[in-house]
Amino acid sequence: MPISRDILEDLDEPSLLRRLTGRDWLWALLVLIGTAIAFDRFHADFGTIQDVLLASTAAGMIALGWFWRQFEGFSLAVTVLSLSAIALYGNSLAAAHRDPLLLFLLSSPVAITWSCALFLLANAIYLLGLAVRSDSASQGLLSWGSRLTWAAVTMGFVALMVRWRESYLLGPAEAQIPISDLFDVFVLFNVVTGLLYLYFETRYRQKSLGGLALLIVSAASLFTFYLMFQFHGAHIGPVNPELRSYWIKIHVPALFIGYGAFAIGAMVGGAWLLRARAERLYPDGRVTRRLPDLQTLDDVMYRYNALGFVFLTLGTILGALWAEQAWGAYWSWDPKETEALVVWLNYAAWLHMRYTNGWRGKTMAIWTIVGLLLTTAGFIGVDVFLPGLHSFGRL
Repeated sequence: MPISRDILEDLDEPSLLRRLTGRDWLWALLVLIGTAIAFDRFHADFGTIQDVLLASTAAGMIALGWFWRQFEGFSLAVTVLSLSAIALYGNSLAAAHRDPLLLFLLSSPVAITWSCALFLLANAIYLLGLAVRSDSASQGLLSWGSRLTWAAVTMGFVALMVRWRESYLLGPAEAQIPISDLFDVFVLFNVVTGLLYLYFETRYRQKSLGGLALLIVSAASLFTFYLMFQFHGAHIGPVNPELRSYWIKIHVPALFIGYGAFAIGAMVGGAWLLRARAERLYPDGRVTRRLPDLQTLDDVMYRYNALGFVFLTLGTILGALWAEQAWGAYWSWDPKETEALVVWLNYAAWLHMRYTNGWRGKTMAIWTIVGLLLTTAGFIGVDVFLPGLHSFGRL
């Protein structure tokens, strides 16, 4: 079996420890200091599971920063802005109406608005960069699209951190990590999917996919605005007692990393179809010149679907463990559980056909788009419209 180009390139690279610089060790030190401060301040309220989660998060952040240098600067920006907002609040939510930084930038509803608006603007600029005639203008627009996407992801993560603090300022009934209702998880989906796409940009040094990759994030941003203005989604209300568990802190993020990866995989599948059509009809056209080649798109589609499958599997297992603790059974054939099984089987079959039978190209591109439609219909349809044990997101 031939060895792929990526594997050969990885073999030629020096080991991780040899690649580490003083900046990387400083990053690790900062993460450990932050972890130690959090442990010292909140250890009395933690149990063993929370201690393990804190240590695992620190290790994961150090490793991710070492493998993806841009993540270090991004995390520091989120940390500084979040801590600044928390300091400005003090012990009173009323500060959001007095302090200009909170009023116009850092309170969670405003930061979410900024994040969604920046995602929409970035998507438009990416698409314009793909469409313009001039290659130099295209590169400039695509670079601006990338900068705006980083800003959108940063503001979204800041919003979630600040929203977490705001919930505790409201009182014990509202205090909870902000991933417990439909509005919160759409913000989470936006930022996770945006960050997964930005990793692609760094890994492949290719920005032309932004216009297609962010289409799903733009749609989710518009839905976030709809929830915000039609249903007052930014309001923080009392938390369902069933959601007051440490399981939510790992079950939901794991699932949404999976959903975000599937979203990117499907958008790359769309790019594959667009590139294949362009090669056939306009072999020297702008789309053919600017989008990655079909082999690269196929490889990226596979990698994101595989990543999504791993996290979907992990999230489903964690959900089963939580269900046994909360409801006394690992599996109840609840509509949400049934939907998760359908999605899992779909992607398991996709990966099986790709890995063992060597299926590639058009069929797999269409299939991955259908997979995202299944995931979306199951997530929104089941959560919003069908009664069941998981009906926490109903409008």
